[in-house]
Amino acid sequence: MYDNAVDHVNQTLVRTFILLGLSNIFILQIVFFMLFLIMYILTLVANLTLIIVVKLNPKLHVPMYFFLSNLSLIDICFSSTVVPKILVNTISQDRSISFLGCAVQMYFHLALGGTECFLLAIMAYDRYIAICNPLRYSSIMDRRLCLGLVTGCWILSFINSFILTFLTFQLPYCNSNLISHFFCEMPPLLRLSCRDIFYNELAEYIAGAIVALGSFLLILFTYICITITVLKIRSNKARQKVFSTCASHVLVVSLYYGTIIFIHLHPRSFSSSEQDRVVTILYTVVTPMLNPIIYSIRNKDIKKAIRKTMTKAIHH
Repeated sequence: MYDNAVDHVNQTLVRTFILLGLSNIFILQIVFFMLFLIMYILTLVANLTLIIVVKLNPKLHVPMYFFLSNLSLIDICFSSTVVPKILVNTISQDRSISFLGCAVQMYFHLALGGTECFLLAIMAYDRYIAICNPLRYSSIMDRRLCLGLVTGCWILSFINSFILTFLTFQLPYCNSNLISHFFCEMPPLLRLSCRDIFYNELAEYIAGAIVALGSFLLILFTYICITITVLKIRSNKARQKVFSTCASHVLVVSLYYGTIIFIHLHPRSFSSSEQDRVVTILYTVVTPMLNPIIYSIRNKDIKKAIRKTMTKAIHH
């Protein structure tokens, strides 16, 4: 009877978590802080620039750039759920985060990550219609459908995130309050629970299969169809133009989905927490910074619009 009471008390003690810092060496802390701060500033500036440029240029008011500006908005929010806390923890002695704060951070991180998965799939579908069915593109990809698809992305992702977050924070945490990660993410949190996490891991795998793997397979299918269509084009110049249009999206998809699928769908026994942390930094910090740069460098319309917007701003 006494032992059960002690166990119950222990299970309710963890109401604050301690996050891992990037380093305990002062010089490295400063280096990491400056590096992550620069990447975060670049993420904000690059993505905001893309959103503003698309908004101010009527020629870019087409589905492809509508989806692209939504991707930039997601990348800003996605990075902002994680990087500011990493920056604070890097130079602060207090690396604690409240139980509620941890739940909120994980909720928005999962929701925005899922939204990006769905949106990248929609962008692939948009390219598929544009290339494989160009004569009906305007009638299919009208404003109503575009708004509906984007809204659906957000709603489904936030519902999925609520379920996973609710299941995770229903668990009792009594093993430790030290999260072996830079922020509150599902896999390291589950390791701290003193209850069997089989159903939580099952829910994670199911959600990952539907959101990440499902979206990735849809993208793969659309690009197979695009490739078949492009190979029928006789002109090498026309082929290269089409492949060039899709290249940016393929690169972004490869960077993002590769890390997401690795983190959430690989067996826990085949990875270490150190490996997970490195991979997580790639898709939460590096990818949101690179996405607008990749699209801007490879897109003539975006580059032209940026120059035009900057010229107007200078003259005014």
